[in-house]
Amino acid sequence: MIKDKKEDLRAMALKAKNLVAYDKGAVVSRTIIEKKTGTVTIFSFDKGQGLSEHTAPFDAMVEVLDGEAEITIAGKPNKVKAGEFIIMPAGKPHALKAIKKFKMALIMIRS
Repeated sequence: MIKDKKEDLRAMALKAKNLVAYDKGAVVSRTIIEKKTGTVTIFSFDKGQGLSEHTAPFDAMVEVLDGEAEITIAGKPNKVKAGEFIIMPAGKPHALKAIKKFKMALIMIRS
């Protein structure tokens, strides 16, 4: 597990799910890339934790790295688990909840 969040991760072979640890009763995030054109953020969610419904002005892709979650998009629930991904369309309300502890990569492209 890489613990130093300031460490430059470029040009390193890494396992994304090892970039954030689980924390009891919490959501943990670590931004890996942050540019004007988009971001890549790794999250971990303890069981039962989640993100409330919101919208984003850009499409976003969630790749589940570990565990299982329910991601609701425009009122439709989708169960996703490790090895799967889902695209959340711009302007559509979405929310997520950890069915089990889970980790995800959130990739948002702004242009």
